[in-house]
Amino acid sequence: MESESCIWLSPEDRARLEGWVAGRKTPQKLVWRARIVLMWSQRARITEIIRATDKTKRTAYRWRDRYLSRGVAGLERDATRPGRKPPLDAATIERVVTMTLNDKPPGSTHWSLRKMAKAVGLSHSSVQRIWAAHELKPHLTRSFKLSNDPRFCEKVQDIVGLYLDPPDKALVLSVDEKSQIQALDRTQPGLPLKKGRAGTMTHDYKRHGTTTLFAALDVATGKVIGECMSRHRHQEFLRFLRTIDRNTPKSLDRHLVVDNYATHKHPKVKAWLKRHPRFHLHFTPTSASWINLVERFFGLITSDAIRRGVFRSVAELKTAIEAYLKQHNIEPKPFVWTASATDILEKVARGRQVLESLH
Repeated sequence: MESESCIWLSPEDRARLEGWVAGRKTPQKLVWRARIVLMWSQRARITEIIRATDKTKRTAYRWRDRYLSRGVAGLERDATRPGRKPPLDAATIERVVTMTLNDKPPGSTHWSLRKMAKAVGLSHSSVQRIWAAHELKPHLTRSFKLSNDPRFCEKVQDIVGLYLDPPDKALVLSVDEKSQIQALDRTQPGLPLKKGRAGTMTHDYKRHGTTTLFAALDVATGKVIGECMSRHRHQEFLRFLRTIDRNTPKSLDRHLVVDNYATHKHPKVKAWLKRHPRFHLHFTPTSASWINLVERFFGLITSDAIRRGVFRSVAELKTAIEAYLKQHNIEPKPFVWTASATDILEKVARGRQVLESLH
């Protein structure tokens, strides 16, 4: 009935296969399967079949054998393939989620993929999929602190109001000190960055003293007035207030957002403010440094100029800070505050409710 290079087709089968090839709506997989069988019946060489159908030798033989064993119906159905692993049952998923949320592995503070996989008898990839589906990240933590300031709402509304709707003919300056910036020198020279290798630096260092950066961020423009000083007492704060006074228009009121550090409330500072009625201090709530926009600038200067720097003296550190300030002020960009006071207070209220329900 057939040989290795030829098969015999009944008139009915030939008509059906030729109809598939000619039909405009025939799925393409049926078209090329029908062409393979038709070419086999025409005593075509295997190389001709491969070239005409753009399929492999193995595919040409597979569909020839499929027709011989199952007829035309065998061409319409794909071969049965090994099924995928059955999905995890709900009880197993619930067990993983419950253990992640409520239990801890022996001797550890949190679950890892492999510890959980061993505990529940799954692969670590299965645990990973469960955690991803339920947005669980036990390896991560986020720090937080809810302010207990009795005037928290009042202060948030005041400061956010300055950011979102500043008063006319006034400057809003976010002011703070970045204290104890260390001039660190590495014990050995690091290797430079090269293709396929990150730059290196030793983990240990030599200390060469510290400095404190006083900074005032213009909320509207992003420009920063900065000055390095050896300490951060009320004397240095007064000196910085004079620096702000010299470098801002005398005709404008100056609204300064500051934290609750004792030097900002020193009697001599209060006396100076009385003599300069265009200066107004707005205090952030306690334990709420995130509301002071200059903290965002401190994060930038730390990552861009300080953390990976090598400084052999405090003078070198100050020079690097002053260079960064100068470069920043060439093209300053403001940090845009978007959260309203209402949104902040609602979020804090939800946080308090959660803490109270847990404790």
